[in-house]
Amino acid sequence: MSAFHVSKLIITSQASATYPKFPPFSVFRKSLSFPHSVSQCQRKIATFVSSKSSEAGELPTAEDEWLSKLPDKNKPLYSHSLPCIEAWLRSLGFYQSREDRAVWLIEKPDWHAQLSLDVTDLYIRYLKSGPGNLERDVERRFSYALSRDDIENAILGGP
Repeated sequence: MSAFHVSKLIITSQASATYPKFPPFSVFRKSLSFPHSVSQCQRKIATFVSSKSSEAGELPTAEDEWLSKLPDKNKPLYSHSLPCIEAWLRSLGFYQSREDRAVWLIEKPDWHAQLSLDVTDLYIRYLKSGPGNLERDVERRFSYALSRDDIENAILGGP
Protein backbone atom coordinates (compact mmCIF):
# COMPACT_ATOMS: atom_id res chain seq x y z
CA MET A 1 0.00 0.00 0.00
CA SER A 2 1.27 3.36 -0.94
CA ALA A 3 1.69 6.18 1.58
CA PHE A 4 0.71 9.61 0.30
CA HIS A 5 1.13 12.98 1.91
CA VAL A 6 -1.32 15.71 0.89
CA SER A 7 -0.93 19.33 1.84
CA LYS A 8 -2.46 22.60 0.71
CA LEU A 9 -0.77 25.92 0.23
CA ILE A 10 -2.73 29.15 -0.11
CA ILE A 11 -0.96 32.04 -1.76
CA THR A 12 -2.47 35.49 -1.87
CA SER A 13 -1.10 38.50 -3.69
CA GLN A 14 -2.07 41.82 -5.20
CA ALA A 15 -0.14 41.76 -8.47
CA SER A 16 2.16 38.77 -8.70
CA ALA A 17 3.03 35.92 -6.37
CA THR A 18 6.44 34.63 -5.49
CA TYR A 19 6.18 30.89 -5.71
CA PRO A 20 8.23 28.74 -3.34
CA LYS A 21 10.63 26.15 -4.75
CA PHE A 22 9.05 22.71 -4.58
CA PRO A 23 10.96 19.46 -4.12
CA PRO A 24 11.63 17.74 -7.45
CA PHE A 25 9.38 14.98 -8.68
CA SER A 26 6.33 15.86 -6.61
CA VAL A 27 2.98 15.43 -8.29
CA PHE A 28 1.56 18.94 -8.56
CA ARG A 29 -2.07 19.92 -9.12
CA LYS A 30 -3.18 23.51 -8.99
CA SER A 31 -6.69 24.93 -8.91
CA LEU A 32 -7.38 28.64 -9.10
CA SER A 33 -10.25 30.62 -7.70
CA PHE A 34 -10.61 34.17 -8.93
CA PRO A 35 -12.05 37.10 -6.96
CA HIS A 36 -15.48 38.51 -7.73
CA SER A 37 -14.13 42.05 -8.00
CA VAL A 38 -10.85 43.55 -9.17
CA SER A 39 -10.18 45.12 -5.76
CA GLN A 40 -9.92 41.72 -4.05
CA CYS A 41 -6.67 39.79 -3.90
CA GLN A 42 -6.17 36.88 -6.25
CA ARG A 43 -6.33 33.62 -4.32
CA LYS A 44 -4.52 30.51 -5.51
CA ILE A 45 -4.91 27.12 -3.89
CA ALA A 46 -2.34 24.46 -4.67
CA THR A 47 -2.59 20.83 -3.67
CA PHE A 48 0.59 18.79 -3.47
CA VAL A 49 0.66 15.03 -3.48
CA SER A 50 3.94 13.20 -2.99
CA SER A 51 4.65 9.56 -2.35
CA LYS A 52 7.54 7.88 -0.63
CA SER A 53 9.23 5.24 -2.75
CA SER A 54 10.32 3.08 0.19
CA GLU A 55 7.34 0.77 -0.03
CA ALA A 56 6.87 -1.89 -2.68
CA GLY A 57 4.20 -1.41 -5.31
CA GLU A 58 4.43 2.38 -5.44
CA LEU A 59 4.69 4.37 -8.62
CA PRO A 60 8.29 5.03 -9.67
CA THR A 61 9.53 8.60 -9.77
CA ALA A 62 11.10 10.16 -12.86
CA GLU A 63 14.45 9.86 -11.08
CA ASP A 64 13.96 6.12 -10.58
CA GLU A 65 13.01 5.79 -14.23
CA TRP A 66 16.27 7.41 -15.43
CA LEU A 67 18.34 5.39 -12.97
CA SER A 68 16.77 2.20 -14.33
CA LYS A 69 17.80 3.29 -17.86
CA LEU A 70 21.47 3.69 -16.92
CA PRO A 71 23.76 1.67 -19.20
CA ASP A 72 26.07 -0.88 -17.62
CA LYS A 73 28.50 0.72 -15.16
CA ASN A 74 31.44 -0.47 -17.30
CA LYS A 75 30.21 1.42 -20.39
CA PRO A 76 31.89 4.73 -21.23
CA LEU A 77 30.15 7.82 -19.90
CA TYR A 78 29.62 9.11 -23.46
CA SER A 79 27.12 6.26 -23.99
CA HIS A 80 24.86 7.69 -21.25
CA SER A 81 22.09 10.18 -21.94
CA LEU A 82 22.17 13.51 -20.10
CA PRO A 83 19.08 12.68 -17.97
CA CYS A 84 20.75 9.40 -16.95
CA ILE A 85 23.97 11.21 -16.01
CA GLU A 86 21.98 13.75 -13.99
CA ALA A 87 20.07 10.99 -12.16
CA TRP A 88 23.37 9.19 -11.48
CA LEU A 89 24.95 12.36 -10.06
CA ARG A 90 21.92 12.92 -7.79
CA SER A 91 22.15 9.32 -6.58
CA LEU A 92 25.78 10.00 -5.56
CA GLY A 93 24.71 13.00 -3.49
CA PHE A 94 25.37 15.84 -5.97
CA TYR A 95 22.94 18.70 -6.41
CA GLN A 96 22.69 21.00 -9.40
CA SER A 97 23.83 24.62 -9.22
CA ARG A 98 21.07 27.19 -9.69
CA GLU A 99 23.38 29.53 -11.60
CA ASP A 100 24.84 27.01 -14.08
CA ARG A 101 23.03 23.79 -14.99
CA ALA A 102 26.31 22.14 -16.04
CA VAL A 103 27.75 22.56 -12.52
CA TRP A 104 27.03 20.10 -9.73
CA LEU A 105 28.03 20.38 -6.06
CA ILE A 106 28.59 17.81 -3.35
CA GLU A 107 29.33 18.14 0.35
CA LYS A 108 30.90 15.13 2.02
CA PRO A 109 32.03 15.13 5.67
CA ASP A 110 35.72 15.18 4.62
CA TRP A 111 35.55 17.36 1.49
CA HIS A 112 33.38 19.57 -0.73
CA ALA A 113 33.59 19.54 -4.51
CA GLN A 114 32.23 21.14 -7.64
CA LEU A 115 31.74 18.98 -10.73
CA SER A 116 31.46 20.51 -14.22
CA LEU A 117 30.11 18.76 -17.28
CA ASP A 118 32.15 20.25 -20.11
CA VAL A 119 31.79 19.51 -23.82
CA THR A 120 34.74 17.13 -23.96
CA ASP A 121 35.49 16.24 -20.34
CA LEU A 122 34.11 16.03 -16.83
CA TYR A 123 35.95 18.21 -14.30
CA ILE A 124 35.90 17.86 -10.52
CA ARG A 125 37.31 20.56 -8.26
CA TYR A 126 37.80 19.72 -4.60
CA LEU A 127 37.41 22.99 -2.71
CA LYS A 128 39.90 24.14 -0.09
CA SER A 129 37.05 26.14 1.48
CA GLY A 130 35.40 22.87 2.51
CA PRO A 131 36.37 20.52 5.35
CA GLY A 132 39.76 18.88 5.28
CA ASN A 133 43.20 20.39 5.03
CA LEU A 134 43.64 21.26 1.35
CA GLU A 135 46.13 24.08 0.78
CA ARG A 136 44.46 24.98 -2.53
CA ASP A 137 41.64 23.77 -4.76
CA VAL A 138 42.48 20.46 -6.44
CA GLU A 139 41.08 19.89 -9.93
CA ARG A 140 40.93 16.65 -11.89
CA ARG A 141 39.72 16.01 -15.42
CA PHE A 142 38.10 12.82 -16.69
CA SER A 143 37.35 11.89 -20.27
CA TYR A 144 33.81 10.78 -21.11
CA ALA A 145 35.50 7.71 -22.64
CA LEU A 146 36.12 6.37 -19.11
CA SER A 147 33.52 4.07 -17.60
CA ARG A 148 30.92 5.41 -15.19
CA ASP A 149 32.29 3.03 -12.55
CA ASP A 150 35.87 4.32 -12.92
CA ILE A 151 34.74 7.97 -12.79
CA GLU A 152 32.53 7.30 -9.76
CA ASN A 153 35.36 5.58 -7.86
CA ALA A 154 37.82 8.36 -8.71
CA ILE A 155 35.43 11.16 -7.76
CA LEU A 156 34.19 9.64 -4.51
CA GLY A 157 37.76 8.77 -3.53
CA GLY A 158 38.21 12.44 -2.74
CA PRO A 159 41.17 14.74 -3.23
